Parts: sequence; structure tokens; C-alpha cells
Amino acid sequence: MKVYWREHKTGQRLILDADTGQEEEIGGVRRTPRGFDALARTMGYDPGRAQKGFPTLDDAKAFVESFHPWDIFVGNASVEFDETVYPIPEEN
Repeated sequence: MKVYWREHKTGQRLILDADTGQEEEIGGVRRTPRGFDALARTMGYDPGRAQKGFPTLDDAKAFVESFHPWDIFVGNASVEFDETVYPIPEEN
């Protein structure tokens, strides 16, 4: 399994690729006039996994990654974190 960031029209999305061709969006960062907003996916309601107003994209991404949102899907399985930021996929 692999986790990586992908460009999105408003920022970047954190993606879990389960090696089966199925992808799951597990977090995201979006650009706003006041900075960057960040959100890590969770099961249930957890307001602590979202925060607004980060000064940089890297700060917002580090916030999302700190929650290890991929653990919801993989448990103790091994996950490769790919530092590459991939472009927006082309629609067919």
C-alpha cells in the first residue's frame, strides 16, 4: 500500500492506494485567502482533525500526516509514504 499527495484544483489531497487499483482520499489541504485549511479523515466526529489558517502548505500537510489517517484502512499493515506530489489525473 502507498500513501501520497495529489494536486487538486483548490490544494492537495492525501491518497491511499491499496495496490488493487482502488484509491481512497484520506485527507486534504486547501488554499484560502487566509492561508491553508487542513483535514484528516476520521471515523466518526472528531473536530480536532480539521484546522484553519496554516501559514504554509507544508505546515498544513504535516498536520494531516501527523494523524496517520491511513491507519483507519490498513491497521498494522505496512504503508509506503511517497513524497512525490502527483498531478491532477486526466479525465477520460
